[in-house]
Amino acid sequence: MSAYQIGELSKRIGMSADTLRYYEKIRLLPPVARNTSGVRVYDDQDVSRLNFIRRAQRMNFTLAEIRKLLEMREDPQNVRTDVRALMQKKLLEVEEQLEELNTLRNEMRLLINLCRGAEDGCPIIEDIDHGE
Repeated sequence: MSAYQIGELSKRIGMSADTLRYYEKIRLLPPVARNTSGVRVYDDQDVSRLNFIRRAQRMNFTLAEIRKLLEMREDPQNVRTDVRALMQKKLLEVEEQLEELNTLRNEMRLLINLCRGAEDGCPIIEDIDHGE
């Protein structure tokens, strides 16, 4: 079993030491063991849990949702339906965001083309200034 101090773990997994302490404070991580000097010592289970959190964040899960996933992670066979429902909800949110981004992309393309042909003012600035 490996043991990592906070600075070393921070570099290894790409999370700041502040983030690691925060995750412990809000209980996404269980209380971390400490050596006789009081320095946090993380083990392989902590690394696995932090990697899980990071992957879930990349999937756009909130910390509250990640907390639920971590609870479900303890008994994956009996929570399959709940996990699937949470993932479907997240997928719908992502699809809505993609739709919004697609609309935004089309609007930006239009503004760029309008700006290219404008002789007075700048349609881009005007749209941002007077948009919704």
